[in-house]
Amino acid sequence: MPRRLESTPQSDGFRMPAEWERHAGCWMLWPQRRDTWRNGGKPAQRAFVEVASQIARFERVSMGVNRDQYENARAMLPPQVRVVELSNNDAWMRDCGATFVVNKRGDVRGVDWRFNAWGGLDKLMYFPWDQDQLVATKMLEIEGIDRYAAPFVLEGGSIHVDGEGTVITTEQCLLHPNRNPQLSRAQIEQLLADYLGIRHIIWLPRGVYEDETDGHVDNLCCYARAGVVAMTWTDDRSDPQYERSAAAYEALMSARDAQGRGLEIHKIHQPAPMTMTTDEAAGLDVVDSAFRRPVGERLAGSYINFYIANGAIIMPIFGDRHDAAAAQKLAALFPQREIVRIQAREILLGGGNIHCITQQQPAGS
Repeated sequence: MPRRLESTPQSDGFRMPAEWERHAGCWMLWPQRRDTWRNGGKPAQRAFVEVASQIARFERVSMGVNRDQYENARAMLPPQVRVVELSNNDAWMRDCGATFVVNKRGDVRGVDWRFNAWGGLDKLMYFPWDQDQLVATKMLEIEGIDRYAAPFVLEGGSIHVDGEGTVITTEQCLLHPNRNPQLSRAQIEQLLADYLGIRHIIWLPRGVYEDETDGHVDNLCCYARAGVVAMTWTDDRSDPQYERSAAAYEALMSARDAQGRGLEIHKIHQPAPMTMTTDEAAGLDVVDSAFRRPVGERLAGSYINFYIANGAIIMPIFGDRHDAAAAQKLAALFPQREIVRIQAREILLGGGNIHCITQQQPAGS
């Protein structure tokens, strides 16, 4: 039986590997919340099927589903995708699922972060989130993997690591008072070191404009390989995103990683600003205990929110004039991987994108 460990990953010689390191598989959760996903979740389910089907070409995919959606998900998903009954409140596996860590022998363990749905009752994205809080424990039980229970709130989308001792994150998210108000910046830095096995933190000021997660880094900036990052950009100085991207660029330009390297930075132009249409907003159920998405709301679209699979990049596109250029830049950054484009507006309408709905499980030994 897997154990709950009282030590920390760092003290046991474990680290969070980079996303490009070899995977045993990928975890996802099935969308069905009617106040998050329009039209009863059916358009989002079709988009999730496409993401899962494409990733499954390169690695095993496990889809967690609630009991009432098991038969539907099993029928919609291809047979090579494993469907697991796994109770949840919503479909953001990156944020509520386990983060995996490895040691030099190739042993794999999991970190179970505290989850409060991006700000708890102060923000009320949705309530309750009790089943999401159990997702990490359950997926580690399924895999028979020992678990570290981290003593603070953190979502997987708020961190990106290079696997060599550095994590990139945003002050907007990790220092937000709706996450860990009892902890100082120094205490949060120590906990990141303890549970990710990192030695150095690169702090960016803010995330993407109107990102509901309080600025998750995975929508703004990510590692392509050690010492090399990609970030979202706009040339439009009148766009509120310009100031945010410019500030992130300056922080990255002056940063050094745990190895003492400066960073090679690649700008990927964001899609043109998108907003929720009347028809899209009308398809959402209105619930008092959930965040409301009105007509005209700016969507936090970004090409950075992609998933690095074994042998592929699974990237979002939006039918935008910048789609092709973004794919070309990712192809140049990942020359050994196939670039797979997914029409991802339906995922974006729920508040995130492809990286947000996936979580890699490293291969280990």
